[in-house]
Amino acid sequence: MTDTTGNTQDTGAPPAPGSRPRKSSWKYIGPGIVVAATGVGAGDLVATLIAGSNFGYTLLWAAIVGCLVKISLAEAAGRWHLATGRTLFDGWASLGRWTTYFFGVYVVVWGFVYGAAAMSSSALPLQALFPGVMDLEWWGIACALVGLVFVWFNQYAVFEKVMTVLVGVMFVVTVYLAVRVVPNLGDAFAGLLPVLPDEKDSVLNTLGLIGGVGGTITLAAYGYWVNAKGWTDTGWMKVMRLDNRVAYLTTGVFVIAMLVVGAELLHSANIALAGGDRGLVQLGDILEEEYGTATATFFLIGFFATSFTSLIGVWHGVSLMFTDFVTRGRKRAAPSSGEEIASGTREKSWPFRAYLLWLTFPPMILLFAGQPFRLVIVYGVLGAAFMPFLALTLIRLLNSDRIPRDWRNGVLSNVMLALAGLLFLILCVKQIWDQPWSEFF
Repeated sequence: MTDTTGNTQDTGAPPAPGSRPRKSSWKYIGPGIVVAATGVGAGDLVATLIAGSNFGYTLLWAAIVGCLVKISLAEAAGRWHLATGRTLFDGWASLGRWTTYFFGVYVVVWGFVYGAAAMSSSALPLQALFPGVMDLEWWGIACALVGLVFVWFNQYAVFEKVMTVLVGVMFVVTVYLAVRVVPNLGDAFAGLLPVLPDEKDSVLNTLGLIGGVGGTITLAAYGYWVNAKGWTDTGWMKVMRLDNRVAYLTTGVFVIAMLVVGAELLHSANIALAGGDRGLVQLGDILEEEYGTATATFFLIGFFATSFTSLIGVWHGVSLMFTDFVTRGRKRAAPSSGEEIASGTREKSWPFRAYLLWLTFPPMILLFAGQPFRLVIVYGVLGAAFMPFLALTLIRLLNSDRIPRDWRNGVLSNVMLALAGLLFLILCVKQIWDQPWSEFF
């Protein structure tokens, strides 16, 4: 079986001792569902809706290319974990101390600001569903506390089952909306041709859509979820690759469905959505006017499922990565292993729970006080730098003797990761350039 990044090792490489190859089967699917649910947040749906609203079906091809790029990144992260038996952070640490410094600053600043964003995103649909019950800030705090308790007291198996149910809700809602607005199939097929809109900055807007849908740090967390599932050696490589394809097929359905809604419901009526998560609340109002209260309520339930899966996914996955960062940073620490993650001990460790608390309680301050201007700029810069960091370090790791020769990158994998690195580097430079630096100092 050949993977989508050009590697054919599954048919020629002997498995490591004790790693009998498993036949790829739908019954094993799990981490891919988790990474798809976590990676597609409310902001991604808004970005896709706005693309459909502004350009109709013109950028449908770009959304699909974005999914292919993420397949390459997630497959590379999962392949590192399975082929080496070591974690991605252990690989980063082997590249030099600079990776540890970058990740340490990133994960602390990112977690503080993201925590507040995730709370607000989950709170918005609840406030719309239950108007007058609580202010937005208190809904956000309630969501954060529920996420904290859920992840604190449950290990990966239960976490995956809940995420799968919520993904099912997201899937039904998005597909229902796409069917409800009656897509123009001729225009949709025409949107598969790589054409740029006749607009100013169309290239950057297109690159932004390709790079912005379906994951940031959650792509790096995929390998950790693969290990948490119990997949720890090359015998699971075929299964991981099928799982990864399912992840981004699911993401593709979400993206295409929301672009259809933007093209048919908003573009044809020349309706502009507000940016950010509030754009989805506005869409709920539009759906109520067009199709009635039931459809609007159904959509808001899907909106909540989308936001809350991102919240608990980050609460779990990034906490696992932080735990690895702390464990690996200790003096004379042994290499981090997939077996240790699979055992579930890290989900009960103090670094895991400390980061859970960091994601939950300090960001509550931002719900009431607003986000500090300078911190938001630092957050934006670090966030923009993470994806090129991930792509370029994966190229380095997967072409070196740090990984067994049989599992190193093929030509197509290198091409896809290089394109991903270039794409995210361009977006990183744009993000840094667009920051209001004159007001920062």
